[in-house]
Order: sequence, then structure tokens, then C-alpha cells
Amino acid sequence: MHEQELSEHAANLIQQSCLDEKIEHSTLVLHSDNGAPMKGATMLATLEKLGVIPSFSRPSVSNDNPYSEALFRTVKYHPSFPMLNKFATITDARQWAEKFVFWYNNIHLHSALKFVTPQQRHSGEDLMIRAKRTIVYQQAKINNPERWSGQVRDWSLPDIMTLNPNKQMKKIT
Repeated sequence: MHEQELSEHAANLIQQSCLDEKIEHSTLVLHSDNGAPMKGATMLATLEKLGVIPSFSRPSVSNDNPYSEALFRTVKYHPSFPMLNKFATITDARQWAEKFVFWYNNIHLHSALKFVTPQQRHSGEDLMIRAKRTIVYQQAKINNPERWSGQVRDWSLPDIMTLNPNKQMKKIT
């Protein structure tokens, strides 16, 4: 978190993230808004150097990325988010953000991830968790078939997540 929105800060974040996650060249698409930091020369040069493909929201459309929008909502409605959306100091903001990011990635169960954390999904722990849930549901259906009108809940996740999949599918067909 910085006091100014600068292309250099965004570029440093992406570069460090690619190094930390060992992202292979030309395998990542970064979708962002049309803000100056994301379209700045430093940021675009860094993306090119890393082989990250830039993708931008359509002009005047603020909800092209449902994942980001869901994150923003979670941030704004988190009980610890300050009233009036103000922090006393940049240090307070950084400390809050650090705690929030830990909670969001390691504790918060995400509905889009079938109620596992991003860390569980990233590490592969989610495979066992979701497999156990499937077994529990199947056993519950066997034990109490009258309580079930159809199939047990599908705990699987797609291999690939995309932005606006319906729009992309229309282009393919």
C-alpha cells in the first residue's frame, strides 16, 4: 500500500508476484481497469518483460471482473473496515490490509471456490476437502434418501477460471 497510485508500484507488485509464484513466461493474463497506473509505460514494459498479457476493462464499464468486484465488496463490508472508509495513517492502512489479506486468503471460505480458502486451493489441499465433502453427501443420501430430491451437491471446480465466460464462449462458437 502506497500513498500514491503509480505505475512503478504496480509494476513492482506484479514482478514480485511472478517471481514468488514462479509464473512461466506468457502464461498469465492480468485484467485491470483503465487507470493510469495499470496503463503506464513502466507497468506495460514490466508486463512485456515478464510475458504477462495485459487485459483492460471496457471503457466506462466498472464490473468487467466479477472476482475483483466480489473482493471489493468483501473488503467494504468486512467488520474491521474503518467507518467512513478512512484510516488515520498510512501505517494503519497497511496494518489493516496485511491482516485482511491473511484472513481473506487463509481463513475466509469462498463460495466460488466451493467453500475452501484460496490458500487451500493454491496448495492443493482443497482436493481432499472437496472429496471428503462428496463422500459425506453421498453417505447422507444413502442414509436418508427421502431428504434428497436429486443428486448430491457438486463439489468440483473447473480446471480453468475465466472472466465473462459466456462472452468468450460466444466468440468461440
